[in-house]
Amino acid sequence: MPKHIKRLLGAPERSFFLFGPRGTGKSTWLAGALPGALRLDLLDASLALELARDPHRLEALIGSRPAGSWVALDEIQKIPALMDEVHRLMESRAWRFALCGSSARKLRRGGVNLLAGRALTLNMEGFSSAELGESFDADFCLSWGCLPFVQLNPAGAAEILNAYVYTYIKEEIKEEGIVRNTQPFLRFLGIAGQLNGQAVNGQNIAREASVARSSVDAYFSILTDTLLGHFLPAYQPGLKVRERTHPKFYWFDPGVARAAAGRLFDPLDRLEKGFAFETLIYHELRVYNDVRRRHRPITCYQTAAGSEIDFIIETHPRRPNTPARVVCVEVKLAQKWDRKWEKAMRELSSRSGIRVERMIGVYTGERAYHFDGLDVLPARQFLRRLHEGEFF
Repeated sequence: MPKHIKRLLGAPERSFFLFGPRGTGKSTWLAGALPGALRLDLLDASLALELARDPHRLEALIGSRPAGSWVALDEIQKIPALMDEVHRLMESRAWRFALCGSSARKLRRGGVNLLAGRALTLNMEGFSSAELGESFDADFCLSWGCLPFVQLNPAGAAEILNAYVYTYIKEEIKEEGIVRNTQPFLRFLGIAGQLNGQAVNGQNIAREASVARSSVDAYFSILTDTLLGHFLPAYQPGLKVRERTHPKFYWFDPGVARAAAGRLFDPLDRLEKGFAFETLIYHELRVYNDVRRRHRPITCYQTAAGSEIDFIIETHPRRPNTPARVVCVEVKLAQKWDRKWEKAMRELSSRSGIRVERMIGVYTGERAYHFDGLDVLPARQFLRRLHEGEFF
């Protein structure tokens, strides 16, 4: 595998936030995308202390750089109070800022200045199949994930991921005082890792982790705020069918989910591998949606009768006189496609009040099929056509 992987994300012309979990390559990308930028890393304790005491020092550090110059501030969430100074310097000196962080938690919860729309928000995750190209190995990704330092050092994947989870606990949780006692959170983390890709039942998790029900909500909030996980909301088209409203929780990376569950040194069983496959496809959908700036809502669909569709992408929202338009994607870890897996998509497509533009089955077999308006695609072909912009 090449030692440098070109990322799909391009640098905008104006100031931006760049958020993403730790280890996804944000700093490396910034160095390549903005080679002439002044970089200030707030992980440098002395620099962070200086700017925390006196945010106005930022102007002196940037110095006499001309208008339009780029300044990259790494780990901006370390000093939320710095945002007002960044805002002032954008206005008074016309400097452009790249504000990078692994969490927007402190910024959002502190009610600090988020630049009032003057900066774009970009997201970065692990490598996508389109970035890896011929080096993309689906089986490896299902077991070990897509983080750059895992992909570039596959022999050390288990040790890297094990250290990743505990580094996260140390840096994001313990040092920042997000939770007072890390042991209950660690118990929760192990259970949450096992529930990757599933609807969450907070009461059951609280009982298994021996924590309060309210703590479960707080812990999941920590995972989503630090971008380690995403709740996939339930799609509710309101079609006079009893629709479930429970979201599913997905870790941002299959390998990190496995590390959180404490399963790195055990082989993946088929059930785990199936959820890892869904996680990988969801990862690719998010990357494409972000990089191509489609901003399409991605949801899941479940009815009380048991019908489920893994992913619904709403390409056009419902209007007073126009039905919503959606793309349906069903994901199966299987070498052969079973036509019964089409049922939920076809049921949704047959209902008035919604227009299903595409029905797509993604599986691990080798042949592509077309069954009466429904495309069944091998995973690699689906991912290639996704990143070519064919589906939404």
